[in-house]
Amino acid sequence: MKSPLHYQFSEYDCGPTTMLNAVSFLFERAEIPPEIIRNIMLYSLDCYNAKGEPCRAGTSRMAMMFLSNWLDGFGHATNLPLSSRYLSGRQVFLGQESYVSDALRRGGVAVVRLFYDVEHYALLTGEEEKEILMFDPWYLPKSAEKPEFSGTGITIDCDHPFAFNRRVPEGCFNKEELTPYALGPVEDREAVILFNERTKKTAANTIEYFI
Repeated sequence: MKSPLHYQFSEYDCGPTTMLNAVSFLFERAEIPPEIIRNIMLYSLDCYNAKGEPCRAGTSRMAMMFLSNWLDGFGHATNLPLSSRYLSGRQVFLGQESYVSDALRRGGVAVVRLFYDVEHYALLTGEEEKEILMFDPWYLPKSAEKPEFSGTGITIDCDHPFAFNRRVPEGCFNKEELTPYALGPVEDREAVILFNERTKKTAANTIEYFI
């Protein structure tokens, strides 16, 4: 049995919440070792704000890189078939020859840093046509009116709590200007792609495989 994906508890914990959601999406609840939950929370929320207050500037890129490497190492060292890879800069975009799009088409997920009022982490879980299925840990009810979404094609979809709560046109992500869900300036981009190696699609078992 899998658990529904979670919303963040505060204005700062989008990073650890999204990383935990990635693991929850990929694995059954009984498969997830408690060490993963402990270490994601232990190594995230490492940033200080301008007043020197801990945790109130969220999670750094360095922490995400460390967590990606730790999770990949954990998968190799245990019987949990988890793999993880950290991407940055020009490696992070959606479309043809994209590692992120490749992961989504092969049953993986991507934790991405994007823009939503401020820098923010969200989870990409799939794609349909030219729409990306995304779980944003910032809670919005389906009835919420978001003027910044007007004309973007972004929709709130709360009917799939185990997989996504937003449908976002692919083109929204690749923008460098700071618009809703844009990945932003190329040099600042980052993503973590994760797979359940047991369910990962390969060239041998899918005609949709590319790269």
